[in-house]
Amino acid sequence: MGVFLAPMAGVTDLPFRILAREYGADLVVSEMVSAQALVYENRKTIKMLALSDLERPTAIQIFGHDPRVCAEAARIVVDTVAPEMIDLNFGCPTPKIVKNGDGAALMKDVKLLGKIAAEVVKAVSIPVTAKIRLGWDQDSINCVEVSRCLREAGVHWITVHGRTREQFYSGQANWDWIAKIKEATGADFPIVGNGDVFSPQLAKQLLDQTNCDHIAIGRGAQGNPWIFRQIKAYIDDRVILPDPSLEERIDLAIRHLQMKVEYDGELQAVREMRPHLAWYLKGVPHSAEARRMINTTTTASGMETVLKQLL
Repeated sequence: MGVFLAPMAGVTDLPFRILAREYGADLVVSEMVSAQALVYENRKTIKMLALSDLERPTAIQIFGHDPRVCAEAARIVVDTVAPEMIDLNFGCPTPKIVKNGDGAALMKDVKLLGKIAAEVVKAVSIPVTAKIRLGWDQDSINCVEVSRCLREAGVHWITVHGRTREQFYSGQANWDWIAKIKEATGADFPIVGNGDVFSPQLAKQLLDQTNCDHIAIGRGAQGNPWIFRQIKAYIDDRVILPDPSLEERIDLAIRHLQMKVEYDGELQAVREMRPHLAWYLKGVPHSAEARRMINTTTTASGMETVLKQLL
């Protein structure tokens, strides 16, 4: 059983992936990368492929709706950074993605989705995985059919987020469908369960309820890379590790900020670290004012000062 960092746009960049691995994630997945932008050699997109040996094994996730473009993009990824896996995004619910026929929109076209997967599998020599949702909406749940199609296309495993596209991240993830997918695809085909795992106890419940082989943690890891270590200790040894102290939270938040500055430069780092720092401070006493100050400060040193004042 592996505990993985799920891909999240604007979250799972290189610094965050390094921290997740350090705190026990068995595999980390990049932010989604546009296949078309890679083929067009977009500089900003190429930068998103940056990998560090400190984070491996890593999967680079790509999205697109043209099988040939996706296959070419996968080859570019392998030639550029040689990740351990390519992950295909068939689950992103955001309007700007689905309106182009990408992400979760492909759940509505199983034939095309299968063709994309088959072409990418054929194009590269490393394992190809896929991330899906339950379907487009409550009236068109087709995840079992999609999963069988992906297995036939040759993917290595499937990660299933237990919601439809229509739900985005609202309501409750329906793990029963993950169990049905596991049963339908066979004992020898790995299924990764995803959705609403915010504690070690919930991780164990997901495994028990669905019989899935691995778990992918998304929002549960935001500002909380400790969750990987906690889940593994609980599942492997029935040990409940304590939550990090305030000092540990602040120290890691500052280290994450410094890593981000080094990777992206101060201007971008300050802007993009605001939500991360809010996540680190979730549940911390008197943090509302600190978050307000973090959202208005324009320097990394200013952010550090605010964080240290909480100690």
